[in-house]
Amino acid sequence: MSDAPKSRRRLITLPEMVAVLGLVVGALTLGLNWSDKRQAAQERAAASAAAGAAKVRLNLDADLARGGSEIRLSDAQHELIDTAIDFPSALGIERQAPATARIDKDWFAAAVLKATDGGADDREGRLPLLVTTRYMVGDSPREGRGIVEIVWRTHGRLVGGRSLTIEAVRVREQKGDRKRIDALWSAEMRRQSARA
Repeated sequence: MSDAPKSRRRLITLPEMVAVLGLVVGALTLGLNWSDKRQAAQERAAASAAAGAAKVRLNLDADLARGGSEIRLSDAQHELIDTAIDFPSALGIERQAPATARIDKDWFAAAVLKATDGGADDREGRLPLLVTTRYMVGDSPREGRGIVEIVWRTHGRLVGGRSLTIEAVRVREQKGDRKRIDALWSAEMRRQSARA
């Protein structure tokens, strides 16, 4: 007779197997729910941050007014407090700082006519301007910049040379600097020279 202990194997019963599977399914469900809630919270936080940034950012808009002799600047979310308009350096126009957010045709018409003199009387082109403005977000002042592009057209007259009209205006870029408008104006002048 052998003194070796008899090993006895026990099979898992069906109810025990169902109980183990129930625990595994429950753990997986809990993990997935937690992951979904964490992802939803991150998405809400990102959307909130984007909405907050949109409220702070300047969204410059430009429209023709006074029969095309003036451009009005605005932002749907902010009141523009101070505005300064810079022209391309080649035109030799001083910075304009009007009391209201506007650009007057008289500020640049003579300089554009002079810069485009010596070719066809009837021309069309684009004039980039740098708009720097201060605006309020809550109680704190902010500063923003944008490049406004004026589409102009010159017409020959029987007496008195040429005249300039503003055909359209648009905000080209929501940011910008003096170098950028100088580069855009140089490209426009090369285009005008090629047409002449």
